[in-house]
Amino acid sequence: MMSTDHSPSLSSGHQTGNVAFVCSYFLLFVIALLFNSVSAWVSLHLRSTSTFIVYLKNLVAADLLVTLCLPLIAVSKLPGASVEVVSFTCRYTFVIYFSCLYITLALMGLISLDRYFKVVRPYGRLLGQSVMFSLVLSTSVWIVIFGSTAVPTLILASQVPFNRTEDVCAFVFSPGGQALHRFVVLFTNILFWLISLVIGFCYICITLKVLQSFRNSASNNSQGSRKTKLRVFLILLEFVLCFVPLHLLRIPNTLIKLFHSDYGVANEPNLLSDLFLWMSTANVCLDPLLYISLCKEYRNKLVDMMEAAGICVGLCSSEKQDDSQDTSQ
Repeated sequence: MMSTDHSPSLSSGHQTGNVAFVCSYFLLFVIALLFNSVSAWVSLHLRSTSTFIVYLKNLVAADLLVTLCLPLIAVSKLPGASVEVVSFTCRYTFVIYFSCLYITLALMGLISLDRYFKVVRPYGRLLGQSVMFSLVLSTSVWIVIFGSTAVPTLILASQVPFNRTEDVCAFVFSPGGQALHRFVVLFTNILFWLISLVIGFCYICITLKVLQSFRNSASNNSQGSRKTKLRVFLILLEFVLCFVPLHLLRIPNTLIKLFHSDYGVANEPNLLSDLFLWMSTANVCLDPLLYISLCKEYRNKLVDMMEAAGICVGLCSSEKQDDSQDTSQ
């Protein structure tokens, strides 16, 4: 979860990269805050009538928490940031940030399962298609991930470094916290690859079903209907672009953390790792676009609110007309 390879570095070469990332994180924060504030407002006016809407609301909450962490993460990367700011970010902000990031991943896995049920077994009555079960499942995701990673880490990350000549995030852990950190690293990596297997299985089945549908209705299938069916792959696209590069890069670093006690060796500044982490964080800007593409109820509510605010003119009628033929949600 809380990976220390993103701690601010004192090397002059890395400082230049940090300044660039500070600007990019602040830009990401502004866009994400705007998008997710709108998403939160819309989701508050939606009734939880489907499993997708349940997962959507939980995803909005996780994305908002990640968004609120971004300013402190950006400030901690500034070359002149005080040790107190960096220590606070390592002990609290990064913990909440990474917990919510993996909650987002878990919810994307659940949404992929939901899409699988909708496309492959649209008339089924399985437990996974129950709204009540989705409420229990999404609540369990929060409890398990926060309870097994964030809560104990917040308790055991109790050391306060004296200066920034050290790898600050590595030295906020007590001895017990260092052992816990290794467990958390292993747990979150296993979680990611399990979610990857679930998403991979779901989209293999969805792909086969969509291809079969295209073949069976080649003569009758309109271009609009094809676009509707292809929208479901946006989740897979976001997952691959945002999360896969970071976790592939982390495989060797994770092995070092698990089998070596020297945290300094395991956490050399890595601009590529910072870039991939930024890409993972950028999912908070992409998720609201997924809601518009995949959820008809969300889209209609957003259009209604835009109409009421006088923002939407010709777009509103065309969107609603498209929704009359939309089967994406």
